Formats: sequence, structure tokens, C-alpha cells
Amino acid sequence: MRTPRTIAVVAHQKKTLGGGLDELRRRLTDAGIDDLLWHEVPKSKKAPAAVKKALESKVDRLIVWGGDGMVQRSLDVVGRLGAKTPVGIIPAGTGNLLATNLGIPADLPEAVEIALHGTPHRIDLGRFEGEYFGVMAGVGFDGAMISDADRNLKDRLGKLAYVWAGVRHVNEAPATATIKIDGTKWFDDEASCVLIGNVGTITGGIRAFDDAKPDDGWLDVGVATAQGALQWARALGTMAVGRSDSSPFVRTTRARRVDVKLQSKMEYELDGGARTKTKSFSAKVAPGAAKICVPRKPSPLS
Repeated sequence: MRTPRTIAVVAHQKKTLGGGLDELRRRLTDAGIDDLLWHEVPKSKKAPAAVKKALESKVDRLIVWGGDGMVQRSLDVVGRLGAKTPVGIIPAGTGNLLATNLGIPADLPEAVEIALHGTPHRIDLGRFEGEYFGVMAGVGFDGAMISDADRNLKDRLGKLAYVWAGVRHVNEAPATATIKIDGTKWFDDEASCVLIGNVGTITGGIRAFDDAKPDDGWLDVGVATAQGALQWARALGTMAVGRSDSSPFVRTTRARRVDVKLQSKMEYELDGGARTKTKSFSAKVAPGAAKICVPRKPSPLS
């Protein structure tokens, strides 16, 4: 497969992988591209403007350097613009959940090779209240945990930041949630966490949705009713060794549209990025909304 001639890089300055951004630049230059458009941002919130500028330049490839928050902010622009430009992901973050689910390793030479010469594969995106995401949206326990595991804590502790934050919230009271799946009431009870996933593996390597695929045209929906440390330990233990839906504290289904109403406001997150509290929200699938460069073969999507 030929090397793309014009490439735009949008990079999070504070994320590292391998020899860092200097090595990324050298490898791209050595690949023989004609034009390299380079954008560095100090935080993921600044990525959308750079991504929009890059896509409007009609580049052959958009390469995103950073973690899940950086990738989500970038794919949100791709989804909003309906862009057809293939996106290469260089997983330089803490969780790198979308990259992991797509088989893109946290190895700079391999990730660059996939970004340049991998197979451009269309994947679905979720759309949560107008904002696109690639991995998951979570409200309740999950949202509170992500909010506590802020960037400074993740920089110090890595993945352990989520464990530390999660322990702080296991005893919080659940909220009554009413959930409609494609217009039909599916759940109306107390819930400690509501997850909407586009992929199967989430934070901590937990297989939350056993049958989920990022290109199947569906969103997977999960509700956890676990309360207290013991029930959460049982629920997470079941997920670790078997199917998540075999736990008495977990209920799952699939949907093209999800509508949720909560009795009280709760924090939510998109792809590991904390957002404000909400009391009601809708999410729907956007089939094939983004084209991501994945390993040529074998592919985790085949």
C-alpha cells in the first residue's frame, strides 16, 4: 500500500510514547511524504480546532497522538463534518481503549506503520447528546470514577488512578433510572451505573460487552445494580472470568437509540473524559461514521 502524500498530525503535547513527538516526526519524514501539517495542543479540549483545520486542508491522512480523550475530541469533529479522511491513532495515553479494541499497539514504530499503511476500516460512533464518541458513555459510578481520576492523578498513577477513584464511590447511593431502548421501556429501577458502549473492552481491561463490535451498527447498553464493595467485587469478578451478563448485578442489551431519565443529576463521561452532571440524555449509533486505520491482517474486526 502506497504511503499517503499529505499527512496532518494533531498531537497532545503532554502525552508520551517511545521517543516522543520527535521520533514521530522523524518516522513520518523518513516515510517519504510530500507535506506534513503539524499541530500540537496543550490539552484535548484544544484538539477540535486543529482537527477541523487539518480536515479542511484535504489531507490524505489524519494522525492523532494522545489518549482516549484526545481521540474522542478528534472523532467528534470527524463525525460532525462527515469527513471521509482515514484516521491513524498513535496511542500515547493512559487507557488507549479504542486503539486496544482495534488492535493498535502502544508501540510507536508499529502504530506509525498501521497509521500509514494499515487498512482504512469504517467503524461506528456513538452520539451522546450531539457529541460523538468511539468507546463508551457512562453515567453514575463510572462517571464519578472518571471525574475523580483527573489528568494529574492519571499522570502520577496511570491505570491505578481509576482503581483509587473507584474505591471512593462503591458505597454511593444508586439513582432510579428509566431507560428506553429504541422507544420501548426496558429498565425502570435503581441503578448505580449506566454504560453505553461501542466496543467490548473498557477501563481496566474489563470485558463489559461480550458481543460488541465497533462496526456492527449497534450500541451495547449495560446497567449495573451493584451496591457496596461486596456486590461490586462480585460483579467485576464475574466480568473478569466470564460473561458480564451472567452477573445478577448486570443487565445488558443492544440498541440503535437509548433514552435515559434519572431521578437526580449524576456525572457522566465520554471515552474517559469527565463531563457535567445530567438528569436525562439520549444516545444513538452513527453507523460507519469514521474511517480508522487498523492492522492489515489479522484484523480484530474480521
